[in-house]
Amino acid sequence: MKAIYLDHCATTPVRAEVLECMLPFLRGLFGNPSSIHAPGRTARAAVEEARERVARLIGAKASEIYFTSGGTEANNLALQGTAMAFKDKGNHIITSAIEHHAVLKTCEFLQSMGFHVTFLPVDGRGSVNLKALKKAITRKTILISIMHANNEVGTIQPVEEIGKIAAEKEVLFHTDAVQTAGKVTVNVEVLCADLLSLSAHKIYGPKGVGALYIREGASLTPLLYGGHQEKNIRSGTENVASIVGMGKACEMALKERGTESKRLENLRNLLQDLISARLSGVVVNGHAENRLPHVLSLSVPDLLGEDMVREMDKAGIALSAGSACTSEKVEISHVLSAMGIPPERARGTIRFSLGRDNTRRQIEKAAHAFVHVVERLKVLSELEDSLGKRRCY
Repeated sequence: MKAIYLDHCATTPVRAEVLECMLPFLRGLFGNPSSIHAPGRTARAAVEEARERVARLIGAKASEIYFTSGGTEANNLALQGTAMAFKDKGNHIITSAIEHHAVLKTCEFLQSMGFHVTFLPVDGRGSVNLKALKKAITRKTILISIMHANNEVGTIQPVEEIGKIAAEKEVLFHTDAVQTAGKVTVNVEVLCADLLSLSAHKIYGPKGVGALYIREGASLTPLLYGGHQEKNIRSGTENVASIVGMGKACEMALKERGTESKRLENLRNLLQDLISARLSGVVVNGHAENRLPHVLSLSVPDLLGEDMVREMDKAGIALSAGSACTSEKVEISHVLSAMGIPPERARGTIRFSLGRDNTRRQIEKAAHAFVHVVERLKVLSELEDSLGKRRCY
Protein backbone atom coordinates (compact mmCIF):
# COMPACT_ATOMS: atom_id res chain seq x y z
CA MET A 1 0.00 0.00 0.00
CA LYS A 2 1.28 3.48 -0.85
CA ALA A 3 2.39 5.44 2.20
CA ILE A 4 -0.31 7.64 3.70
CA TYR A 5 0.77 10.71 5.66
CA LEU A 6 -1.68 11.78 8.36
CA ASP A 7 0.55 13.88 10.62
CA HIS A 8 0.18 17.34 9.08
CA CYS A 9 0.04 19.07 12.47
CA ALA A 10 3.66 18.01 12.94
CA THR A 11 4.79 19.28 9.54
CA THR A 12 3.73 19.40 5.89
CA PRO A 13 5.56 18.70 2.63
CA VAL A 14 6.84 21.68 0.68
CA ARG A 15 4.45 22.13 -2.21
CA ALA A 16 5.80 22.35 -5.76
CA GLU A 17 4.79 25.98 -6.28
CA VAL A 18 6.68 26.99 -3.14
CA LEU A 19 9.85 25.13 -4.11
CA GLU A 20 9.76 26.66 -7.58
CA CYS A 21 9.70 30.16 -6.08
CA MET A 22 12.56 29.36 -3.72
CA LEU A 23 15.03 27.80 -6.17
CA PRO A 24 16.22 31.03 -7.87
CA PHE A 25 17.26 32.37 -4.45
CA LEU A 26 19.23 29.21 -3.73
CA ARG A 27 21.09 29.57 -7.01
CA GLY A 28 21.85 32.78 -8.88
CA LEU A 29 19.84 35.32 -6.84
CA PHE A 30 22.03 35.16 -3.75
CA GLY A 31 22.23 38.84 -2.83
CA ASN A 32 22.08 40.12 0.73
CA PRO A 33 18.86 42.15 1.22
CA SER A 34 20.82 44.76 3.17
CA SER A 35 23.12 45.51 0.24
CA ILE A 36 22.33 48.52 -1.96
CA HIS A 37 23.65 47.06 -5.21
CA ALA A 38 21.44 45.31 -7.78
CA PRO A 39 21.71 41.76 -6.35
CA GLY A 40 20.87 43.13 -2.90
CA ARG A 41 17.92 45.14 -4.21
CA THR A 42 16.55 42.04 -5.94
CA ALA A 43 16.70 40.10 -2.69
CA ARG A 44 15.11 42.97 -0.76
CA ALA A 45 12.25 43.21 -3.24
CA ALA A 46 11.60 39.48 -2.87
CA VAL A 47 11.54 39.72 0.93
CA GLU A 48 9.11 42.64 0.84
CA GLU A 49 6.81 40.86 -1.60
CA ALA A 50 6.77 37.86 0.74
CA ARG A 51 5.98 40.18 3.65
CA GLU A 52 2.94 41.46 1.76
CA ARG A 53 1.74 37.92 1.11
CA VAL A 54 2.08 36.90 4.75
CA ALA A 55 0.25 40.03 5.85
CA ARG A 56 -2.69 39.36 3.51
CA LEU A 57 -3.18 35.91 5.01
CA ILE A 58 -3.94 37.38 8.44
CA GLY A 59 -5.44 40.75 7.49
CA ALA A 60 -2.43 42.77 8.63
CA LYS A 61 -0.23 45.50 7.21
CA ALA A 62 3.05 44.39 5.64
CA SER A 63 4.88 46.73 8.02
CA GLU A 64 3.54 44.67 10.95
CA ILE A 65 5.16 41.39 9.82
CA TYR A 66 8.58 40.44 11.22
CA PHE A 67 10.31 37.31 9.92
CA THR A 68 11.77 34.80 12.39
CA SER A 69 13.29 31.32 12.25
CA GLY A 70 9.91 29.74 13.01
CA GLY A 71 6.99 29.58 15.40
CA THR A 72 9.16 28.88 18.44
CA GLU A 73 11.22 32.04 17.96
CA ALA A 74 8.07 34.04 17.21
CA ASN A 75 6.53 32.87 20.50
CA ASN A 76 9.72 33.61 22.42
CA LEU A 77 9.99 37.07 20.90
CA ALA A 78 6.36 37.82 21.70
CA LEU A 79 6.60 36.75 25.35
CA GLN A 80 10.14 37.70 26.28
CA GLY A 81 10.05 40.83 24.17
CA THR A 82 6.87 42.05 25.82
CA ALA A 83 8.02 41.08 29.31
CA MET A 84 11.27 43.01 29.00
CA ALA A 85 9.63 46.02 27.34
CA PHE A 86 6.89 46.34 29.98
CA LYS A 87 8.63 45.12 33.14
CA ASP A 88 8.41 48.60 34.67
CA LYS A 89 4.62 48.55 34.22
CA GLY A 90 3.97 45.05 35.58
CA ASN A 91 5.28 41.52 35.92
CA HIS A 92 2.17 39.39 35.39
CA ILE A 93 1.50 37.17 32.35
CA ILE A 94 -1.55 34.99 31.72
CA THR A 95 -1.48 31.89 29.55
CA SER A 96 -3.19 28.49 29.48
CA ALA A 97 -2.10 25.08 30.71
CA ILE A 98 -2.34 23.56 27.21
CA GLU A 99 -0.09 25.92 25.26
CA HIS A 100 2.70 24.64 23.04
CA HIS A 101 5.95 24.13 24.92
CA ALA A 102 7.40 27.11 23.04
CA VAL A 103 5.08 29.22 25.18
CA LEU A 104 5.06 27.15 28.38
CA LYS A 105 8.85 26.83 28.61
CA THR A 106 9.26 30.52 27.86
CA CYS A 107 6.83 31.34 30.67
CA GLU A 108 8.78 29.10 33.02
CA PHE A 109 11.95 30.97 32.07
CA LEU A 110 10.26 34.29 32.74
CA GLN A 111 9.16 32.99 36.14
CA SER A 112 12.82 32.36 36.94
CA MET A 113 13.44 36.01 36.02
CA GLY A 114 10.91 37.21 38.59
CA PHE A 115 7.74 37.38 36.50
CA HIS A 116 4.49 35.95 37.79
CA VAL A 117 2.61 33.64 35.40
CA THR A 118 -0.97 32.41 35.71
CA PHE A 119 -1.59 29.14 33.87
CA LEU A 120 -5.34 29.05 33.25
CA PRO A 121 -7.02 25.62 33.46
CA VAL A 122 -9.19 24.27 30.64
CA ASP A 123 -12.34 22.18 30.66
CA GLY A 124 -12.71 18.62 29.39
CA ARG A 125 -13.00 19.87 25.82
CA GLY A 126 -9.79 21.88 26.06
CA SER A 127 -11.44 25.31 26.23
CA VAL A 128 -10.30 28.23 28.38
CA ASN A 129 -12.88 29.64 30.77
CA LEU A 130 -13.45 33.34 30.05
CA LYS A 131 -14.65 34.06 33.59
CA ALA A 132 -11.43 32.60 34.98
CA LEU A 133 -9.47 34.74 32.54
CA LYS A 134 -11.21 37.94 33.62
CA LYS A 135 -10.69 37.08 37.27
CA ALA A 136 -6.98 36.45 36.70
CA ILE A 137 -6.27 39.91 35.28
CA THR A 138 -4.67 42.33 37.74
CA ARG A 139 -3.26 45.84 37.50
CA LYS A 140 0.18 44.24 36.99
CA THR A 141 -0.91 42.08 34.03
CA ILE A 142 1.03 43.05 30.90
CA LEU A 143 0.31 40.17 28.52
CA ILE A 144 -2.25 37.45 27.78
CA SER A 145 -1.00 34.62 25.55
CA ILE A 146 -3.61 32.05 24.49
CA MET A 147 -3.18 29.81 21.45
CA HIS A 148 -5.72 30.09 18.64
CA ALA A 149 -6.19 26.32 18.45
CA ASN A 150 -4.57 23.40 20.22
CA ASN A 151 -2.15 21.31 18.20
CA GLU A 152 -3.03 18.01 19.90
CA VAL A 153 -6.83 17.92 20.07
CA GLY A 154 -7.73 20.70 17.65
CA THR A 155 -9.93 22.74 20.00
CA ILE A 156 -10.29 26.34 18.83
CA GLN A 157 -10.17 28.83 21.68
CA PRO A 158 -12.57 31.80 22.04
CA VAL A 159 -9.79 34.13 20.96
CA GLU A 160 -12.09 36.86 19.67
CA GLU A 161 -13.60 37.22 23.13
CA ILE A 162 -10.18 36.98 24.74
CA GLY A 163 -8.86 39.72 22.49
CA LYS A 164 -11.75 41.99 23.41
CA ILE A 165 -11.23 41.35 27.12
CA ALA A 166 -7.54 42.15 26.78
CA ALA A 167 -8.28 45.36 24.85
CA GLU A 168 -10.81 46.51 27.46
CA LYS A 169 -8.26 45.95 30.21
CA GLU A 170 -5.48 47.58 28.13
CA VAL A 171 -3.43 44.37 28.25
CA LEU A 172 -1.47 43.13 25.24
CA PHE A 173 -2.84 39.96 23.64
CA HIS A 174 -0.69 37.36 21.87
CA THR A 175 -2.01 34.28 20.13
CA ASP A 176 -0.06 31.34 18.72
CA ALA A 177 -1.73 30.81 15.32
CA VAL A 178 0.80 28.31 14.00
CA GLN A 179 -1.87 25.61 13.66
CA THR A 180 -4.68 27.83 12.38
CA ALA A 181 -3.30 30.30 9.85
CA GLY A 182 -4.08 28.97 6.40
CA LYS A 183 -6.48 26.36 7.78
CA VAL A 184 -9.24 28.61 9.13
CA THR A 185 -9.86 32.34 8.87
CA VAL A 186 -7.33 34.33 10.89
CA ASN A 187 -7.75 38.10 10.97
CA VAL A 188 -5.79 40.13 13.47
CA GLU A 189 -8.40 42.88 13.57
CA VAL A 190 -11.24 40.48 14.31
CA LEU A 191 -9.12 38.74 16.96
CA CYS A 192 -8.00 42.05 18.49
CA ALA A 193 -4.52 40.55 18.50
CA ASP A 194 -1.48 42.66 19.28
CA LEU A 195 0.93 39.81 18.56
CA LEU A 196 0.44 36.64 16.49
CA SER A 197 2.85 33.81 15.69
CA LEU A 198 3.13 31.98 12.36
CA SER A 199 5.21 29.12 10.94
CA ALA A 200 5.77 28.25 7.28
CA HIS A 201 6.23 24.50 7.54
CA LYS A 202 2.67 23.98 8.81
CA ILE A 203 1.24 25.34 5.54
CA TYR A 204 3.40 23.56 2.94
CA GLY A 205 6.28 25.99 3.19
CA PRO A 206 9.91 25.34 4.21
CA LYS A 207 11.11 24.60 7.72
CA GLY A 208 13.18 27.15 9.57
CA VAL A 209 11.13 30.25 8.83
CA GLY A 210 8.18 31.91 10.52
CA ALA A 211 6.87 35.34 11.40
CA LEU A 212 5.56 37.41 14.24
CA TYR A 213 2.80 39.94 13.67
CA ILE A 214 3.36 42.99 15.87
CA ARG A 215 0.55 45.52 15.89
CA GLU A 216 1.66 48.95 14.79
CA GLY A 217 2.70 50.95 17.84
CA ALA A 218 3.42 47.93 20.06
CA SER A 219 6.85 47.91 21.69
CA LEU A 220 9.06 44.83 22.06
CA THR A 221 12.60 44.32 23.32
CA PRO A 222 14.61 42.25 20.79
CA LEU A 223 16.00 38.82 21.61
CA LEU A 224 18.88 39.13 19.13
CA TYR A 225 21.30 42.01 18.71
CA GLY A 226 23.76 42.70 15.94
CA GLY A 227 22.30 44.14 12.76
CA HIS A 228 19.44 46.41 11.85
CA GLN A 229 17.32 43.79 10.09
CA GLU A 230 13.55 43.63 10.58
CA LYS A 231 13.55 47.21 11.87
CA ASN A 232 15.95 46.28 14.67
CA ILE A 233 13.49 43.73 16.11
CA ARG A 234 15.20 40.62 14.70
CA SER A 235 18.87 40.96 13.79
CA GLY A 236 20.51 38.58 11.34
CA THR A 237 20.79 38.31 7.56
CA GLU A 238 17.40 37.28 6.22
CA ASN A 239 16.83 33.70 5.04
CA VAL A 240 15.68 34.99 1.67
CA ALA A 241 14.83 31.71 -0.06
CA SER A 242 12.77 30.46 2.87
CA ILE A 243 11.06 33.82 3.35
CA VAL A 244 10.09 33.77 -0.33
CA GLY A 245 8.78 30.24 0.16
CA MET A 246 6.73 31.28 3.17
CA GLY A 247 5.22 34.13 1.22
CA LYS A 248 4.17 31.81 -1.59
CA ALA A 249 2.80 29.26 0.88
CA CYS A 250 0.69 31.97 2.52
CA GLU A 251 -0.59 33.16 -0.86
CA MET A 252 -1.65 29.63 -1.84
CA ALA A 253 -3.20 28.97 1.57
CA LEU A 254 -5.29 32.13 1.36
CA LYS A 255 -6.47 31.23 -2.13
CA GLU A 256 -7.50 27.68 -1.22
CA ARG A 257 -8.48 28.06 2.44
CA GLY A 258 -12.27 28.00 2.08
CA THR A 259 -12.62 24.99 -0.21
CA GLU A 260 -9.76 23.03 1.34
CA SER A 261 -11.04 23.55 4.87
CA LYS A 262 -14.44 22.11 3.95
CA ARG A 263 -12.89 19.21 2.05
CA LEU A 264 -10.69 18.28 4.99
CA GLU A 265 -13.58 18.58 7.42
CA ASN A 266 -15.58 16.11 5.32
CA LEU A 267 -12.65 13.68 5.20
CA ARG A 268 -12.06 14.05 8.94
CA ASN A 269 -15.72 13.30 9.66
CA LEU A 270 -15.60 10.30 7.35
CA LEU A 271 -12.56 8.95 9.17
CA GLN A 272 -14.24 9.43 12.53
CA ASP A 273 -17.46 7.76 11.38
CA LEU A 274 -15.69 4.76 9.81
CA ILE A 275 -13.67 4.10 12.96
CA SER A 276 -16.54 4.69 15.40
CA ALA A 277 -18.81 2.37 13.45
CA ARG A 278 -16.41 -0.56 13.86
CA LEU A 279 -14.75 0.05 17.20
CA SER A 280 -16.67 0.37 20.44
CA GLY A 281 -15.28 2.40 23.31
CA VAL A 282 -13.30 4.82 21.14
CA VAL A 283 -13.55 8.39 22.48
CA VAL A 284 -13.12 11.60 20.47
CA ASN A 285 -11.11 14.25 22.33
CA GLY A 286 -11.54 18.00 22.12
CA HIS A 287 -14.47 20.22 21.28
CA ALA A 288 -17.17 18.59 19.15
CA GLU A 289 -17.78 21.74 17.10
CA ASN A 290 -15.09 24.36 17.71
CA ARG A 291 -12.17 22.37 16.38
CA LEU A 292 -9.76 22.43 13.48
CA PRO A 293 -11.25 20.84 10.34
CA HIS A 294 -8.33 18.50 9.73
CA VAL A 295 -7.64 17.17 13.24
CA LEU A 296 -9.04 14.04 14.89
CA SER A 297 -7.85 13.02 18.35
CA LEU A 298 -9.01 9.58 19.49
CA SER A 299 -8.50 7.55 22.66
CA VAL A 300 -8.63 3.77 22.80
CA PRO A 301 -8.69 2.71 26.47
CA ASP A 302 -6.39 -0.14 27.55
CA LEU A 303 -4.01 0.36 24.62
CA LEU A 304 -0.91 2.52 24.25
CA GLY A 305 -0.83 5.31 21.71
CA GLU A 306 2.78 4.57 20.80
CA ASP A 307 1.91 0.93 20.06
CA MET A 308 -0.83 2.03 17.69
CA VAL A 309 1.47 4.53 15.97
CA ARG A 310 4.17 1.90 15.48
CA GLU A 311 1.75 -0.64 14.03
CA MET A 312 0.17 1.95 11.73
CA ASP A 313 3.65 2.95 10.62
CA LYS A 314 4.35 -0.67 9.66
CA ALA A 315 1.23 -0.45 7.51
CA GLY A 316 2.62 2.65 5.82
CA ILE A 317 0.44 5.18 7.64
CA ALA A 318 1.96 8.05 9.64
CA LEU A 319 0.16 9.60 12.62
CA SER A 320 1.13 10.66 16.15
CA ALA A 321 0.54 9.62 19.76
CA GLY A 322 -0.59 11.57 22.80
CA SER A 323 1.86 9.91 25.17
CA ALA A 324 5.44 8.67 25.22
CA CYS A 325 6.68 5.44 26.78
CA THR A 326 10.07 5.91 28.44
CA SER A 327 11.83 4.02 31.24
CA GLU A 328 8.91 1.63 31.73
CA LYS A 329 6.56 4.53 32.35
CA VAL A 330 4.15 6.41 30.13
CA GLU A 331 4.66 10.16 29.94
CA ILE A 332 1.20 11.56 29.25
CA SER A 333 0.70 14.72 27.21
CA HIS A 334 0.34 17.87 29.31
CA VAL A 335 -2.64 18.82 27.14
CA LEU A 336 -4.57 15.64 27.91
CA SER A 337 -3.68 15.90 31.59
CA ALA A 338 -4.88 19.50 31.76
CA MET A 339 -8.15 18.46 30.14
CA GLY A 340 -8.71 16.02 32.99
CA ILE A 341 -8.62 12.96 30.73
CA PRO A 342 -8.12 9.83 32.87
CA PRO A 343 -4.65 8.25 32.54
CA GLU A 344 -5.97 4.99 31.09
CA ARG A 345 -7.62 6.98 28.31
CA ALA A 346 -4.76 9.43 27.81
CA ARG A 347 -2.28 6.58 27.39
CA GLY A 348 -4.27 5.30 24.43
CA THR A 349 -4.55 8.59 22.55
CA ILE A 350 -3.53 9.11 18.92
CA ARG A 351 -3.94 12.04 16.53
CA PHE A 352 -4.80 12.00 12.85
CA SER A 353 -4.13 15.32 11.08
CA LEU A 354 -5.12 15.46 7.43
CA GLY A 355 -3.67 17.48 4.56
CA ARG A 356 -4.09 18.63 0.98
CA ASP A 357 -2.78 15.41 -0.60
CA ASN A 358 -5.09 13.09 1.31
CA THR A 359 -7.95 11.51 -0.64
CA ARG A 360 -11.16 9.75 0.29
CA ARG A 361 -9.60 6.45 -0.76
CA GLN A 362 -6.64 7.04 1.56
CA ILE A 363 -8.94 7.85 4.46
CA GLU A 364 -10.92 4.66 3.89
CA LYS A 365 -7.67 2.64 3.84
CA ALA A 366 -6.40 4.36 6.97
CA ALA A 367 -9.65 3.70 8.84
CA HIS A 368 -9.59 0.03 7.82
CA ALA A 369 -5.93 -0.32 8.87
CA PHE A 370 -6.55 1.40 12.21
CA VAL A 371 -9.48 -0.88 13.06
CA HIS A 372 -7.34 -3.90 12.21
CA VAL A 373 -4.43 -2.63 14.33
CA VAL A 374 -6.63 -1.90 17.35
CA GLU A 375 -8.35 -5.28 17.19
CA ARG A 376 -5.02 -7.09 16.97
CA LEU A 377 -3.43 -5.07 19.78
CA LYS A 378 -6.41 -5.76 22.04
CA VAL A 379 -5.98 -9.49 21.48
CA LEU A 380 -2.26 -9.23 22.28
CA SER A 381 -3.00 -7.11 25.34
CA GLU A 382 -5.46 -9.64 26.68
CA LEU A 383 -2.92 -12.40 26.08
CA GLU A 384 -0.19 -10.50 27.91
CA ASP A 385 -2.54 -9.86 30.82
CA SER A 386 -3.40 -13.55 31.04
CA LEU A 387 0.31 -14.41 31.11
CA GLY A 388 0.97 -11.82 33.79
CA LYS A 389 3.35 -9.73 31.68
CA ARG A 390 3.82 -6.12 32.70
CA ARG A 391 3.28 -3.51 30.02
CA CYS A 392 4.52 0.09 29.92
CA TYR A 393 2.11 1.89 32.24
